[in-house]
Amino acid sequence: MFQQFLFKPAIPSKEHLKKFQLLFSNLPMLEITRQRGRKLSHSKFSFLLACIYKNLRGLRNFSDLLSEIKDYPDVTKICGFNCLPNHERFSSFIQDTPNDFFKSIREIIINELIALGEITGQYLSTDNCPVFANVKENNFKTNVKDRFDKTKISHGDPDATLGAYVVYRPQKKVDFFRGYRNHIINDAISELPVAEKTYPNNVSGSTLFVPQFKYVKDTFQFDICAVMGDAEFDSYKNIEFVVKELEAEPIIAKNPRAGEGHKYKISKTGEPVCIAGIHMLSHGKYFEKQKNRWRHKFVCRVKCSKKFARQVGGWCPSNHPNFVNNRYGCCVNLRIDVDESIRNSINYGSETFKKLYRLRTSSERIFSRFLSCFMQHPTVSGLQAVSNLCSIAHITVLLIALTAVKTGHKDKIRFIKNFLKIL
Repeated sequence: MFQQFLFKPAIPSKEHLKKFQLLFSNLPMLEITRQRGRKLSHSKFSFLLACIYKNLRGLRNFSDLLSEIKDYPDVTKICGFNCLPNHERFSSFIQDTPNDFFKSIREIIINELIALGEITGQYLSTDNCPVFANVKENNFKTNVKDRFDKTKISHGDPDATLGAYVVYRPQKKVDFFRGYRNHIINDAISELPVAEKTYPNNVSGSTLFVPQFKYVKDTFQFDICAVMGDAEFDSYKNIEFVVKELEAEPIIAKNPRAGEGHKYKISKTGEPVCIAGIHMLSHGKYFEKQKNRWRHKFVCRVKCSKKFARQVGGWCPSNHPNFVNNRYGCCVNLRIDVDESIRNSINYGSETFKKLYRLRTSSERIFSRFLSCFMQHPTVSGLQAVSNLCSIAHITVLLIALTAVKTGHKDKIRFIKNFLKIL
């Protein structure tokens, strides 16, 4: 899928390696408890430093990293290795290390950036990006039967599932792939991620909205003013959570598939009023198992109440076609587990909404910077290994930002490729 380098990357000089040492000195070191199983001959932090070095050097896989470590012994020293590790050790580190290890390091770096005033958390944006699994189904040069069958399990990576993403070449087109998605929440002003989690494609980002923002709120205690998101996160439950729990303004694009909403009025007693001006009749409450929500059903009073039908002549005053075509006449299903009035009161066309929604593009720019770390095209397989590689990419970005702030280069916190050159 990817062509090999014709020439090796530039040889790292001693001055360049000293800059790596300065960068690595800002990485927090945690106490590691003894775990069962095979004992690593090297520290986990040495492997983590080597992976960060790999991301910053633009090396695609661990074979290229091991070749560089072997060719340049100084790299071994700055990563903290006592001797030359082998490929098996790196595989064990990526596949067996719990993701909470990287999560704890990421939280410490974020808290330092918050203390330095670089991350405020007033405006948060959320989005997700595709992570392509290293399987033959994603290589269109190969002949694969039932390539886009979502029920089929890929032998190269059983955890990877079928998903879709939009490309522009130059017209808008939807392509399918097998893999995962990295879901993030980022500070829209500093354009730095504050939360991330990797899941298979069949996990919707809308269902992760509330748990991820609860984690951010409880962990970092942000005073959130607004939350930005695209139409994927448009739901009554998510918007109600932003308003009532986060006490922030929901700046979430309207999902066109949600429709324009019900065209009816609500009486003072809570019943819908049909277009004929008649209060509709309650027909009970029910639970939609597929969509996990409670609803209260209201039906036509003329159709379902014989006493009221005699008062109005037994026919709909507005002559609505549903009176004949439907058993219950006009029907309205109200959500009773959320407050629908919150979403319906959002002014999507206001200048304030449009101005704040532009901050959502910060998430897309963050994902574009991850391209240099090959986060979206990992060379490992399995959810655990892919999640760890994505977390290391996030740690790399945050470590660059922390070093930039501490060394007086606040305007260079987003310079992933060129930061060490100007340091």
